[in-house]
Amino acid sequence: MQRIDVQQTAEFLRSCEDAYILIHQSPDGDCVGSGYSLQAVLRQLGNRAKVLCSDEIPARYDYLLPESEEEFEPKCIITVDVADPKLLGKYKDLYADRVDLCIDHHVSNLLYAKQTLLCADAAAACEILYALYRYMQVQFTEQIAMCLYTGMATDTGCFKFDNTTPETHIYTAELMREFPDIRYGLINRNMFDVKTPSRLRAEMLMIQAMEYYLDGKCAMICVTQELRDKTGMEENDTEGLTNLPTQPEGVEVGVTLREREPNVYKVSLRSAKDVNVSAICQGLGGGGHVKAAGCLLKGTLSEVKATILAAVEKGLEQA
Repeated sequence: MQRIDVQQTAEFLRSCEDAYILIHQSPDGDCVGSGYSLQAVLRQLGNRAKVLCSDEIPARYDYLLPESEEEFEPKCIITVDVADPKLLGKYKDLYADRVDLCIDHHVSNLLYAKQTLLCADAAAACEILYALYRYMQVQFTEQIAMCLYTGMATDTGCFKFDNTTPETHIYTAELMREFPDIRYGLINRNMFDVKTPSRLRAEMLMIQAMEYYLDGKCAMICVTQELRDKTGMEENDTEGLTNLPTQPEGVEVGVTLREREPNVYKVSLRSAKDVNVSAICQGLGGGGHVKAAGCLLKGTLSEVKATILAAVEKGLEQA
């Protein structure tokens, strides 16, 4: 397993053929933007490319998707924004041991690919790809620009999270200057403000039922199957919920539990101040960023709560 730089990554992409681009399950704006921008770039270079995701891509990202897809057998496997092959979902067993190149920005990346371009200081995978495409002298299109903007905007919480870098602002400004007709404000509205009625009903119930622990320094919400049935909220409508438990005053760690199947919970942690939630999640078999990370835990809801609260308490002590 080898760490490579931008020049080596560019050489790899120019020579690869028939690539499958894998993005993580529970897709967000950064992995979707990364995957489909890279598909567009590889096609521009004359190579066949296809994006694969274990879960259905939410309809809010339809404006980033190409009009047509090709069917072919891959000669090359690439992952983008995937720190751990477990996040490939149903594609893990098929491709986890065959990944030729990984492009990622997670400090917890397991370096599972044959070659990895890892920039842990980047706000988003799309930020890395923007610099890579400029180095490659790619001809930017409106679709590529929208993909990259969406990825950088969503992974920084519309540029308000601590992970936002000077490059994030510079790159998005350059995109806005080069493609002034893209409706960036509408992208931001659709990504951050527009919610389905079922999502709003679920938020209301979760805020009412929010639980506080560790002297109010930890807040927790739970997205159970019962809640989804009660409100009509779909699994792919849960993006952005992880910001809710960090909103109350005094909270330092926000916990969101999402029931994926009986006794299996996806845990998302967000740090409002100084707690390293990536370290907490790594201790539980997951990972992510210092301020935003996750893991998968099995057990009853009460068992999962006890496990994560014990880990958060230790993290608060170490902060």
